[in-house]
Amino acid sequence: MRRLGSTRRRGRTSRLVAAGVACGAALAALTVPAAEASPPAHGTTGAVSAGQPGTGTGAGSRAAGNSRTANGAPAAGSSRTAGVHWAAKDTGTPGVRFRGLAAVDRRTAWLAGTEGTVLRTTDGGGSWRNVSPPGASGLQFRDVTAFDARRAVVLAIGEGEASRVYRTDDGGATWTESFRNTDPRAFYDCLAFFDRRHGLALGDPVDGTFRVLSTADGGRSWRVLPADGMPPALDGEAGFAASGQCLVTAGPKDVWLATGGGARARVLHSADRGLTWTAADTPVPAGDPAKGVFALAFRDRTHGIAVGGDYRPGQPSPEAAAVTADGGRTWRPATTPPPAYRSGAAWLPHSRTAALAVGPTGTDLTTDGGHSWRTIDTGSYDTVACTGDLSCWAAGEQGRVARLER
Repeated sequence: MRRLGSTRRRGRTSRLVAAGVACGAALAALTVPAAEASPPAHGTTGAVSAGQPGTGTGAGSRAAGNSRTANGAPAAGSSRTAGVHWAAKDTGTPGVRFRGLAAVDRRTAWLAGTEGTVLRTTDGGGSWRNVSPPGASGLQFRDVTAFDARRAVVLAIGEGEASRVYRTDDGGATWTESFRNTDPRAFYDCLAFFDRRHGLALGDPVDGTFRVLSTADGGRSWRVLPADGMPPALDGEAGFAASGQCLVTAGPKDVWLATGGGARARVLHSADRGLTWTAADTPVPAGDPAKGVFALAFRDRTHGIAVGGDYRPGQPSPEAAAVTADGGRTWRPATTPPPAYRSGAAWLPHSRTAALAVGPTGTDLTTDGGHSWRTIDTGSYDTVACTGDLSCWAAGEQGRVARLER
């Protein structure tokens, strides 16, 4: 038996190493300069085909008291660069839009979406288990943080009691509701964790400042942080619950939040886990409830990217990306931004210069730290995440989920 067990372990290790090499090769191929990459071949990227527009509740938070919507129609096909493509993983949920994505590794990922839906895979997307909290079918889950295959925290958005937080410690077999908003003026958009214990949840402005929840026990309990250290919000300013990336962290204490809807699109930064904040303007267009920064991604405490634009289908989104090299104190526009609105962003694993941005009309890649972008896929995705074991996942409307493969 010992010999057989040893053989099984060696076999499993060999498969994992091979899979890691394949994922690494796919990511490496993405960073080949455009002039060196093979011409793109067109084909579908997954479950959504031409002529099937998305119908999920859209981009997120409040503006003038109304919930914002964004119905991005899926593209007719996709382009592939050097054989790298989004490989669709059938979730069996075509009626659900997944804006919440937590990628643990190349085998384990969690999804949070409409109709109170939470899914989990532990076999690389080959199968998905519906682990939705009981009685949550009327909720709109927009964000999820997963610590491993068993422990996760999900956020439901909406005015008043529609904004809730749930936690599971057994892979979704049971859930505990750890927060329910009782303030009818509050509307929560996204959450982020510094580590397994400390995290924050971002809410739209109440009494003139953004509202922030804090947890120190892994999401089992929450408290509203004092507003003393938060700068005043602009008229109409709010967050976008479009991808779970309007609030992001780097390291043990740094956190950034993205805004839109006001006269200027801003990024606010805290270096003390949300107690005090500073605000910086970005060049991303604003001045309308549908415009602003929708997603942030920081690879460390200083280097970050911001993407967004105008989420309304068919509306132009010029200068819809920006970069910072000083922790968000100043932002510069991308010299070649994505061609349209983008709602999600992620740095490629272990890369100092490569990142992905996704939206309803495609996926874009940067290999120079966010200064220039090129489209590598035309499928519709709302959010994207990459993991340390060289894997990247994306999710979106009509049950779409994919992993980057070659």
